Amino acid sequence: MSTYTIKKAKVEGLKANEERLLLLNEHGEEVSALEILKACEPHRVFAFDGQMGAGKTTFIRQLCEEMGTEDVVNSPTFAIVNVYDVERPYRGEVYHFDCYRLKDIGEAMDFGAEDYLYSGNYCFVEWPDILSPILPDDTIWIHITPLPNGDRKLTIE
Repeated sequence: MSTYTIKKAKVEGLKANEERLLLLNEHGEEVSALEILKACEPHRVFAFDGQMGAGKTTFIRQLCEEMGTEDVVNSPTFAIVNVYDVERPYRGEVYHFDCYRLKDIGEAMDFGAEDYLYSGNYCFVEWPDILSPILPDDTIWIHITPLPNGDRKLTIE
């Protein structure tokens, strides 16, 4: 299990009021979100767990941006799955799920969730519990917990 801290920081050169995430390891050193993917190789499916507003979509946006997407990364709450083209660590597609509105596993099967999950592409799944019966056994679970000071604790298992 690994633990990181996520802080929001204003960065010079960005638009007014625009922030980026700083990901800090257990020693307080800044690391790239891509380092999480590298540390979890060869796993491709990541289940993001956390309460509403914990920062799941925000962190997935940071991951996708560091992977080189030029697509707009937002929550696929109504679409269920968004597809982003990425350049790193490989050239291909990333599948971003938001399962909040799914009523049961049957709905997931209807849109072909298994095809995405077992495609070999990166899959980032928000609200993953409904998919747990079909998630690969080697799915990486990322828990995001808000802290009283506004930071987030990110735990990987």
